[in-house]
Amino acid sequence: MCGIIGVVGASEHGAAPPLLDGLEYLTYRGYDSCGIATLDNGRVERRRAAGRVANLQAVLKDAPMAGDTGIAHTRWATHGVPNETNAHPHGNAEVAIVHNGIVENFSSLRAELTDAGHEFETDTDSAAIAHLNDFHLRRGLTPEAAADAAFARLKGAFAVAAILARAPGCIFVVRHGCPLTIGIGEHQTWVGSDALALAPFTDRSIHLDE
Repeated sequence: MCGIIGVVGASEHGAAPPLLDGLEYLTYRGYDSCGIATLDNGRVERRRAAGRVANLQAVLKDAPMAGDTGIAHTRWATHGVPNETNAHPHGNAEVAIVHNGIVENFSSLRAELTDAGHEFETDTDSAAIAHLNDFHLRRGLTPEAAADAAFARLKGAFAVAAILARAPGCIFVVRHGCPLTIGIGEHQTWVGSDALALAPFTDRSIHLDE
């Protein structure tokens, strides 16, 4: 079962350190890879690793990340083998997404997006969500409208968190059949797969409605 955590407003040391801590609190769900994406100076940066969170920490030691907004993920493989390429977050310099659940219409979305010129580097169903957001951004939609349009195309049981380079200080979230929790901190806002993952950071949480 995949795990999601994200934060907005982690200005003191940036988003990466608390997100790494948050990933440790998600490991009880089981995982085979993990990763982080942050927003920094109008660009999405991603770091991913197969295996344990310690492997991701080593990656960040060699390639640190800045930015006070970010998302992170522990993956348990469903579509695609467990490796760095299939690890979340998926995306590019404009968008990154993390996803728990199943995108049932992945095959049709992939075919549609491939016809539109998108090249998939991974076999995961989650990649379609990132490409959908990018597709709508290229059409000229605002980040909010692009996220809404992308999420509206998904079928199945899922929870998604996304960051878009053109929307600093924002995480776009949606859920259907899989839980997501919003955490309210003194200076930060959090999102996580469950309240347990957010407990070290805030004791105020709201379960997101579908």
